[in-house]
Amino acid sequence: MEELLKQLMGKKVDVACQTNVNFRGDIVNVEGGVVFLRDEDERVAYVSIDKIAAIYEVKDPSIRPGFIG
Repeated sequence: MEELLKQLMGKKVDVACQTNVNFRGDIVNVEGGVVFLRDEDERVAYVSIDKIAAIYEVKDPSIRPGFIG
């Protein structure tokens, strides 16, 4: 799991934990059995890798200026 998280470094992900808690953020570091996630408010969550049940890459929809008809 730690190697997968390192491959996703710099990407936005959703992390689902075994306790039905989800975190979303950019992976900024992975070390010592902990993944560091920075959210859009610049807060960092420190998640124990052994508590992670699933990881989803987040695809931000492209925003188009103008009206949608």
